[in-house]
Amino acid sequence: MLDQSNYTPRLRAVYNDSIRPALVEEFGYKNAMMLPKLDKIVLNMGIGEAVKDTKKIKSAQADLTAIAGQKAVITKARNSIAGFRVREEMPLGVKVTLRGARMYEFLDRLITIALPRVRDFRGVKGTSFDGNGNYAMGIKEHIVFPEINFDQIDEMWGMDIIICTTAKTDAEAKALLKAFNMPFTS
Repeated sequence: MLDQSNYTPRLRAVYNDSIRPALVEEFGYKNAMMLPKLDKIVLNMGIGEAVKDTKKIKSAQADLTAIAGQKAVITKARNSIAGFRVREEMPLGVKVTLRGARMYEFLDRLITIALPRVRDFRGVKGTSFDGNGNYAMGIKEHIVFPEINFDQIDEMWGMDIIICTTAKTDAEAKALLKAFNMPFTS
């Protein structure tokens, strides 16, 4: 467990020391509060096979908890959908929201360890911004994270990663993430 009182993650120190001055120079911010920064990172796993076997949710929850370093929450269906054999309140996925030191630590592990381990990796899309400065990406196999023991997993799941920033535009958010060495293709 991270003691957040006297611990500064590496990427937060990099943000404070070099990224903030570079962003002020690039965009000409007049106020320190105008500077974009990371707000939160949301990790989500949708487990469609959970309709047939509810034990898969517990396995996915354990894997996501190991990846994030924080307990994952089980997400449940809001409505019943007969065509998909889904009933109301049926567990269908897991998610976790990271903030503070855990967020910076996860982003560091994502950029330096996990993404280079993806098969045929050529970079992440530079166009996956939502217009408000938030970036979304997907990973097809959750086993690229070193916390997952490859021998003990029963199934590979995909994962959605949403990086929320306080940037007002996509250009500002892209400049922020590029300064964190996010490997954009374009």
